[in-house]
Amino acid sequence: MNAKPAASTARSTTLRMLIASGAVAVLSACSTAPTWLPTSGPSTKQVEEAVANPEDMGIQIVEVNDTVARRVLASQRQSLFSEVFDATAQSGYVIGAGDVIEVSVWEAPPAALFGSGAIDPRGGPSTTRVTALPEQMVNSNGSVNIPFAGQIMAAGRTPQQIETEIIQRLKGKANQPQVLVRMIRNNTANVTVVGEVANSTRMPLTARGERLLDALAAAGGTRQPVNKMTLQLTRGTQVQALPLDTIIRDPRQNIVLQPGDVVTSLFQPLSFTALGATGKNEELNFEAQGISLAQALARVGGVQDMRADAQGVFIFRLESPAALDLQGKTVATTPEGKVPVIYRMNLRDPATFFVAQSFPMKDKDLLYVSNAPAAELQKFLNVIFSTIYPVANLISVTR
Repeated sequence: MNAKPAASTARSTTLRMLIASGAVAVLSACSTAPTWLPTSGPSTKQVEEAVANPEDMGIQIVEVNDTVARRVLASQRQSLFSEVFDATAQSGYVIGAGDVIEVSVWEAPPAALFGSGAIDPRGGPSTTRVTALPEQMVNSNGSVNIPFAGQIMAAGRTPQQIETEIIQRLKGKANQPQVLVRMIRNNTANVTVVGEVANSTRMPLTARGERLLDALAAAGGTRQPVNKMTLQLTRGTQVQALPLDTIIRDPRQNIVLQPGDVVTSLFQPLSFTALGATGKNEELNFEAQGISLAQALARVGGVQDMRADAQGVFIFRLESPAALDLQGKTVATTPEGKVPVIYRMNLRDPATFFVAQSFPMKDKDLLYVSNAPAAELQKFLNVIFSTIYPVANLISVTR
């Protein structure tokens, strides 16, 4: 007669033990979530512990504030074309070795040296004669040969300067000589335009003083959206690049080109990767002129309200030492001389939202938002009670 009560007591004891063990597990989960628990990445505490690990001496964790944001922004500032290159226009077209020129000489009557020349009909009733000398290519020494004037240095001079010297050489030999030097073929004063343009080309320069955007237009424009393009200018040993948007918005960067310049139109899609408790986990491209952390968070749909730890917003980056306040400390670097850095932001602090508007994102950044402890606890409770409830139901059925 006592068998059923005894069995019932045993089942009740088993149920209480299951609930108690579940409660113990829940309490332990409040401090540290089990490693077998599903998660999208490390928690805020795990990130801090990893950085403090002596085996990971190379990783630096930096709390982002206004000072840090200003320092990072200054380290990423690009030099402007107007600061690096001579932006002034040349005073007239300059002839170079290899150019082909034509020299015409007018002599007033009675013509002594160039009397066999044709009469210039533009001279009216006078009998002024003009002699067009054969076309000449400026030789490797930079000079041309003019009858009765000898060798005239032409390279590096404007046509007007060459005319003046020829007239000086002919004085006393020709009767009131007048000279005109005309460019026939421009072989040296060119700019090369290559890259993501409709047609790569060599654009000849004139005395007008062509500028950077003139060269881009001569090549048919870019083949990609303007906000994703970068223009690189190579002049001698100097190489500098700027986003095309910057050049369009700031006329001072649309500098005057010089012979031999190479303009390269680059399509360099910049991107960052978002992981963790964000609206979407994926790689996102951004414009050549860059975006801020606030913009990056908006593009991934912000942080998930039910999962995210607002104090655990991290940016994993290989940073230049110039952007860090190392205070003389020696830190481990990659073979490229970069320092592995984890930037941390606390979105619970309202001031952080102002900092986020100025903190710049960098190509290949990894934006990670950790799960809140309560979210980890909720997942753990779901696992525990999804196990306890079936057992409890089974016990109830067997009773």
